[in-house]
Amino acid sequence: MSDASTPGRAPLLIDLVTLFPDACDDWLDTSIVGRARRRGLIEAQAVDPRAWAGGRHRAVDDRPFGGGPGMVLAAPPIAGCIDWLMTRSAKPRLLMTSPQGRRLDQPWVEELARETHLIVLCGHYEGIDERINELYRPEPFSIGDLVISGGELAALVLVDAVTRLQPGALGNARSAAEDSFAGGGGFDHPCYTRPREFRGVAVPDALLSGDHAAIARWRAQERERRGRGAT
Repeated sequence: MSDASTPGRAPLLIDLVTLFPDACDDWLDTSIVGRARRRGLIEAQAVDPRAWAGGRHRAVDDRPFGGGPGMVLAAPPIAGCIDWLMTRSAKPRLLMTSPQGRRLDQPWVEELARETHLIVLCGHYEGIDERINELYRPEPFSIGDLVISGGELAALVLVDAVTRLQPGALGNARSAAEDSFAGGGGFDHPCYTRPREFRGVAVPDALLSGDHAAIARWRAQERERRGRGAT
């Protein structure tokens, strides 16, 4: 269904291919992403490739040819899952979590948020059989130069980032536009709320002045200061 605030707009389809769908489902029902799902702004699901695995145990991994430590996600169940998911829309865009991938940043997130259907392969163990790369050419992405146990956390970062940019997801049209890095910009300004003073630290006078121009100037100065790495 489409959201009432954006007549005629189809929800963004997001499919996560993961060995841990239950863990992802819990998070997909939470906070902004959960509200966006319930409002029909996105249709996000976690899909277990075991459904396309053969054998009594529905194994999705195996030892690597040539030896070595760890296990590799096998090509047949991953390919079967991808083939099925690609039938859900006319223009699916396939991505894959990978430490060798392009670093995810806000300009790229803004581009991906305009897509109609995202399929994200969550890597695990020693990785995915290289033939998935050769056959499907997924776009690899990374959330930084660090090691995590699986691609699910990186995939959920992507889901959260693109969901925030869906019209109506935040309930305030200005919120996403003023986030850090929005539109290729830098960091956001500092924020304060009540009480006016806490443990001897007071809210800056500019924010209490009621002068909108002065507030805007203060916020612009603080964004610039943060961009320079000043404290």
